[in-house]
Amino acid sequence: MTSKNSDAALLKRLEKLAVHNDPINPDLYKTYDVKRGLRNANGTGVLVGLTRIGDVVGYEMKDGQKIAIPGRLVYRGYNVEDLIHDAEKNKQFGYEQCAYLLLFGELPTQDKLDTFKQYLGECRSLPEHFTEDMIMKAPSSDIMNKIARGVLASYSYDDDPENRSVGNVVKQCIQLIARFSTLASYGYQAKRRYYDNKSMFIHNPKADLSTAENFLRLIRSDKTYTRLEAETLDLALILHAEHGGGNNSSLTVHVVSSADTDTYSAMAAAVGSLKGRRHGGANIKVMEMMDDIKANVKDWTSEKEVGNYLKKIALKEAGDRSGLIYGMGHAIYTISDPREVLLKAKAKKLAKEKGEEFERELALYDMIEKLSPAIIQEVHKSDKSICANVDMYSGLVYSMLNIPRELFTPIFAISRIAGWSAHRIEEIVSGGRIYRPAYKNVSKEREYVPIQERKK
Repeated sequence: MTSKNSDAALLKRLEKLAVHNDPINPDLYKTYDVKRGLRNANGTGVLVGLTRIGDVVGYEMKDGQKIAIPGRLVYRGYNVEDLIHDAEKNKQFGYEQCAYLLLFGELPTQDKLDTFKQYLGECRSLPEHFTEDMIMKAPSSDIMNKIARGVLASYSYDDDPENRSVGNVVKQCIQLIARFSTLASYGYQAKRRYYDNKSMFIHNPKADLSTAENFLRLIRSDKTYTRLEAETLDLALILHAEHGGGNNSSLTVHVVSSADTDTYSAMAAAVGSLKGRRHGGANIKVMEMMDDIKANVKDWTSEKEVGNYLKKIALKEAGDRSGLIYGMGHAIYTISDPREVLLKAKAKKLAKEKGEEFERELALYDMIEKLSPAIIQEVHKSDKSICANVDMYSGLVYSMLNIPRELFTPIFAISRIAGWSAHRIEEIVSGGRIYRPAYKNVSKEREYVPIQERKK
């Protein structure tokens, strides 16, 4: 037996041991009133903290009952729709103002915003030799892992990385907000070169451009983009910048920061959380589902044909056999996801610029959004209201922007670093106690067996 075969056999035995010894009877969760996934029985999240940063509103509680309402996304007390409409009215890119608001809790004057944007622009370039030593010498097939490594490596380029004072943490966070788009772009270029055998283009970021403009400039060989393309990406960045303290990656920031660790360790942990397919990777699942639907539904305009295939997906007879119609449903939003509503409206404008092919595809997405709630309710015998979530259209929007799929989740990180930064600062200022939830041990104590007496 070769060494390789021997290793494979050993790993297989170890896998069986792990699977055999770790299952927990699902009934025990009810016995001990365990909140699986920190969720209450009615689907609401277990209250574990207080925040002044953001709010996700999808229902009201009346007489102990959840009453569904149109969704609202609130940053520092302001409806995000107002932030977006104001930026559009003034023909400004809004993500930088969004980041300022999340970090400092107030809307900036134009002078303060200009100063903040100037500082972000100055911080977009990576430290000297960073690109060569930390990105090109250790390329990754997954850009999220490359970002996480870049964040951790940034510790070594910081003159005072262990300083936990609020002022120093703010400085570190602003630098990371500025550099995330560069880390992602250069990580992508390294992947193109070393994994895809394609040409690599390393452009310098421009200090006077917005985050959205810089990102599009850095990933494209010719550095060009249209105003509408940049505005569309800017909108996506605003909508993904924050989503309450209870989402997995923001909670990760609170948990890790509560241990009194450095900024880079906390943010790298958040990147790892966001990479997960149940979190930031959800829009990839939508795109994979759409690939399957487009390959198996001949007439995209037929509600009957599309509906029949969606039912097969819900019945675990098609797609990835999970029974999930990706892009539909949300833990909090039930009537509408405000992010989806705003992004879909921009997607329609972009589709007109991009041509008939994308308009036809957008119509298919519309039909799936329309038909899915009733199909899900029928298959799962539920009367719960279901709406499309932001992942339904974000992947399509990125595709229309000619952004490769391996950058979909990194775009989420480029945006959410602003929210993570606000949550880290909040934990430092208002936390002061390490997170320490409890786990109930449901195994029995056993008498120790000396090694000579153990059975083979």
